[in-house]
Amino acid sequence: MDGEKVVLRVTPEKASLNPAAQELIEKAEKEGVQTAWHRYLAQQPQCGFGLLGICCRNCMLGPCRIDPFGNGPQKGVCGADADTIVARNLLRMIAAGAAAHSDHARDIVHVLELVAEGKTKSYSIKDVEKLLTVAKSLGIPIDGRDTLEIARDVAHVLAHEFGKHDEEPLRLLLALAPKRRKELWQKIGVMPRAIDREVNESMHRTTMGVDADPVNLLLHGVRTSLADGWSGSMMATLLSDILFGTPKPIEYVINLGVLREDYVNIVVHGHNPILSMKIAEVAMSPEMTELAKKYGAKGVNVAGMCCTGNEVLMRLGIPTIGNTLLQELAILTGAVEAMIVDYQCIMPALATLAECYHTKLVTTEPKTKIPGAIHIEFDPANADEIAKKIITLAIENYPNRNNARVYIPKHKSKAIAGFSVEAILSALGGTLDPLINALKDGTIKGIVGVVGCNNVKVKQDFGLITLTEKLIENDILVVGTGCWAHAAAIHGLFSKEAVEKAGPGLKKVCQALGIPPALHMGSCVDCSRILIVLGALAEALGVDISDLPVAGSAPEWFSEKTVSIGTYFVASGVFTHLGVVPPVLGSKKVTKILTEDIEGVLGGKFYVEPDPIKAAETIISVIREKRRKLGWPV
Repeated sequence: MDGEKVVLRVTPEKASLNPAAQELIEKAEKEGVQTAWHRYLAQQPQCGFGLLGICCRNCMLGPCRIDPFGNGPQKGVCGADADTIVARNLLRMIAAGAAAHSDHARDIVHVLELVAEGKTKSYSIKDVEKLLTVAKSLGIPIDGRDTLEIARDVAHVLAHEFGKHDEEPLRLLLALAPKRRKELWQKIGVMPRAIDREVNESMHRTTMGVDADPVNLLLHGVRTSLADGWSGSMMATLLSDILFGTPKPIEYVINLGVLREDYVNIVVHGHNPILSMKIAEVAMSPEMTELAKKYGAKGVNVAGMCCTGNEVLMRLGIPTIGNTLLQELAILTGAVEAMIVDYQCIMPALATLAECYHTKLVTTEPKTKIPGAIHIEFDPANADEIAKKIITLAIENYPNRNNARVYIPKHKSKAIAGFSVEAILSALGGTLDPLINALKDGTIKGIVGVVGCNNVKVKQDFGLITLTEKLIENDILVVGTGCWAHAAAIHGLFSKEAVEKAGPGLKKVCQALGIPPALHMGSCVDCSRILIVLGALAEALGVDISDLPVAGSAPEWFSEKTVSIGTYFVASGVFTHLGVVPPVLGSKKVTKILTEDIEGVLGGKFYVEPDPIKAAETIISVIREKRRKLGWPV
């Protein structure tokens, strides 16, 4: 149907832990439709040089590749060896990830500026208190000033973070990062100066004929990632809260079963809440409901996908389909009238897949166009009108649905999301003291942030869920974002009933606070919320983040964004696990730096282990050792 005959068989039970996904993979097999799993099998064997990170296409002297067995070339045409090539490739991955998250932030800064200058009526400031807190932290006067005037100054200061030309560190990082970390970053020369500057310098350094020192390249990777985590991603989170409201605990429903047979189904997919929040708001209006009834439906059902799904569910309670590997399966149900996308993690395959059904794929960003999709450019200044146009397109498509090909799995779960830093503090009575006391006495042994994507190389959700369950069973509180959050919700870990899977100490705390043992903290840019919590804990205890009994994990990652996230967590002093092997094994030196030597400099390091049980056991061991050094009971 999509131009290529399906000849490779995918076993649903081996592909995904999610029963709804398994049913739709089986449907794809019957209907001869390709999914990411089919395309992955068709790519076997994948390029071994690429998997090791020892191929270079940075100039036309090549492409060059290094023989990992020592029998062939050990240097590229320019003289770059495996250490240089691997370090350069890794730095480019960090730069791409930092650029993606920070460009997301730039778009939200732009909307705040439009609001402050009265150039849009489609958005407003929902959390004035948070605006004032951010302004004060940046040194912006707030007393006796108009809210929009303060918002304008905040937007201008944060916009300056992208392209300023001086050597001064980023103001948001200076305002929010712990003192000991800032001193360390300054000492070793990795304090970021401007977001665009660090990304730009990454590309410059990795151009042929510039930086060839793997240590120097990796240190700039640290600096670039810090510009993302403590400024780019941080401002995306802060400004989204200001514009759309800071999340509070909210109940929602998740999995493919949230699609409805007798409603117009619209899926919002991507990462930026500017589009998805407006689509959700307009779709729920009486006008759109009446229009849907005119075309034979009972109403409009908006469902989230990926991180923009996280954004709308934790602020509006919008039902969510799930994580990134479910995007094709949503269309496979035959019940989606339109999938509306902004950017990041959107598979180009969606366009050809949509042609097999009646679904309209609608791109909305000038930076994200896909051949075969309908492009309707989104403009925040006229957001309501454009959202209405897109939703009308979806409603008018409802009569084109082929009911004979509709199959919606019944699987769906109830979950609780919306644990922002403010929500966690509120649950603790307004102070971190109860959490600190629980950590000190061993009721809670530690905290682990689990983030990252799905990857077809791993059984969908298996690594995410197995590791999480092992940790909570050992009295370790798990917090996280992004695709992990969707998996945890689908498999019941965001329900209050999940406390039965927790160890006795964690169970006691969760029951007392009325929270699940794993906490949804938002979309992937909201990893910045985890940084804030870690920084606050370190400052309250008078220690460095690297001393805390904490760790990070990305069991099923695939995106360059995760490389940036992992690097800024390591740079912040966190032991960080990766479940998918990164392309660095072609260089023993780079591998040793990342998994051993860097700990002596930054206090954190990478740990690679595909087996989630072994990974959890190692993380538990690391947390015990951190507790021992603090003099806390192990």
